[in-house]
Amino acid sequence: MRAGAEGAPAVGVAERGVALPLPRVTSAAERPGFGVIAALEGHEARVGGLRLLSPAAAEAFGPVGADVARRGETPVFVEVDGAPLGLISLADSLREGASTAVAALKALGIRHVVMLTGDDARVAAAISERAGTDDFRAGLLPEDKVAAVARLRRDFGPVAMVGDGVNDAPALAAADLGVAMGGAGNDASLETADMVLMTDDLRRLPEALALGRRTRRVVTQNLAFAIGVIVMLVTLTLGANLQLPLAVVGHEGSTVLVALNGLRLLAGGWGAGARL
Repeated sequence: MRAGAEGAPAVGVAERGVALPLPRVTSAAERPGFGVIAALEGHEARVGGLRLLSPAAAEAFGPVGADVARRGETPVFVEVDGAPLGLISLADSLREGASTAVAALKALGIRHVVMLTGDDARVAAAISERAGTDDFRAGLLPEDKVAAVARLRRDFGPVAMVGDGVNDAPALAAADLGVAMGGAGNDASLETADMVLMTDDLRRLPEALALGRRTRRVVTQNLAFAIGVIVMLVTLTLGANLQLPLAVVGHEGSTVLVALNGLRLLAGGWGAGARL
């Protein structure tokens, strides 16, 4: 790959047997949702989407970027000192287990599954169809994802947001339930989320949801049983002169039963939760 402008640094390509020196990067700054801007040996390099580039480079890259997007791939543009240098085409692959996870969520009664992404709409449409989501929002910046979460809450009620990148952190905070993927999750998303899955397997998400529902039912049963026992013991003590030792035995016995009922959650682990 050759430099696109006189004086721009050349980049070696190992696959082609080109052994050119790589420039030294002196500083770099990430622009969430846009790309990266770096200074290298007196030159400024920009790597990212069209919105990060200078107007001249964006205009030059526009047609070829559109062709790449039409193939269902994501174009990443490289500009040095305002001149177009090259383009990297990334083929998005569906995360393993994504379609299975979406189907399981719908089976659990989730009404609407939406994909939020900063990718091109044509790329997002292809991935959304393969994943089986009900809808998608494409070309989103971090603040756009927050706005999308607000609209979904208004239209459908409480919203759970799942993400693993720094671009997802604001939306995770804005959602009623923020879920971060622990394996590849960015520090910002891990710190912002309400729940962290300690794996990148999306199939764990419906299992966690089912386990949460089961836990809520068990907690409700325990509260109802404990309150009922207390009311009964107070009634018997005042109305039937129940002896104190018997009241203590009844109270402590109910505590043991509540604990044993809670331990039922351990039976079967995640798999039991997934079957609910």
